[in-house]
Amino acid sequence: MEPAPKHQRGPPALTEAAAEFLSLIGPEELERCLFAETLEMVAAGDQPRDRAGGQWWVAARWAPYERAGELVRSCLLVQAGSCSRQDGVPCSSALKAYVTPQLETLEQEEQERLQLRAHPTERRTHMVSHQHGMTVTTTLQEGEAELQRRTFSYSRAELRGLLSEGASLLLLRVLACQRAVPPSLIFPAIDTEGHLCTSSYRALGIQRQAVGSAEAEVFVIERAMHTSAGISTVWHSSFLPSGRLARRVQVGCPMLVLLQDESVLGETGGVEPQPLFPKQPLDWEEDIQLWSWFLERKEELQASHAAYIQQHPELRALLADFLQALLLQQPHDPISFAAQFFTPFAHQQPPGTPFTSAGAASPLPSPLPHHSPANGE
Repeated sequence: MEPAPKHQRGPPALTEAAAEFLSLIGPEELERCLFAETLEMVAAGDQPRDRAGGQWWVAARWAPYERAGELVRSCLLVQAGSCSRQDGVPCSSALKAYVTPQLETLEQEEQERLQLRAHPTERRTHMVSHQHGMTVTTTLQEGEAELQRRTFSYSRAELRGLLSEGASLLLLRVLACQRAVPPSLIFPAIDTEGHLCTSSYRALGIQRQAVGSAEAEVFVIERAMHTSAGISTVWHSSFLPSGRLARRVQVGCPMLVLLQDESVLGETGGVEPQPLFPKQPLDWEEDIQLWSWFLERKEELQASHAAYIQQHPELRALLADFLQALLLQQPHDPISFAAQFFTPFAHQQPPGTPFTSAGAASPLPSPLPHHSPANGE
């Protein structure tokens, strides 16, 4: 599919209050925001609880950001996700964003998945910055239909002060710790369709809220995304003094995120984070957070293995020779053949074999006769 044309309308305006606030965020404010938390997803209102439920989580930490041809940068890695059931239908979301200390987004990927049996749907939004601006790619897969892909390009001028979803999660924590939101806090943003929009923040004041069997004082912040079509999406987030989220509601959504672990109420910031996962049976392939960790670890191992192979080019030649000899001779016992093939390389290997065990003879034969100097052949 052809790339979508570059937007011609003017970029969303970054307010002076928003620009000034970003410039005043320092290392201390960011350090207070680097923790992980997990909340429950429950049905809102009078909806049946057995038809909904799940978990919502978010974590932020320092991490290196690497890109081909560029120096490694130290930035903030923000990861978030949810896994729930709505009306009995499994749905999940995942977010991974690399953000600078100035809350500029280097790269971000969002994924939303709805596991309808007859018509599974998956939407992805990937954005990556470059010297000229940013490229945003959106994909939509609905059932067995053809994958829909669109690409948008934005200049740096259009993206001045852009606040992505990952950066917004950090900004909310900063505002929560300060217990105040400056007036006219409006930033450019990009919606899930890849279009430019605006994101605004305002304080709704201090309220009392139940946390488990206890009650706590929370600071409520409203965040709204306004599209060019005049459609707005609004969230109300309630925060404890430590910056931890206590409640999150998307206006009009049948689900809400709720803190039910009252053990965090005594935290004032700078403490050890609560475990991401309580002790309960989990299917790691279905759990969005464990799956994210698995993919991240897999990428690290692949990079490490590739680097080792690159540092030792002789490995490819050695393995190629062995496979060629193995396929040419096609021995009935490949293990014995391998032992004989690699025997000349084991000059410093101590006597014995790793296959030797108590009470059992080694399955590998002694070296071939022509390797012995006593053999006359």
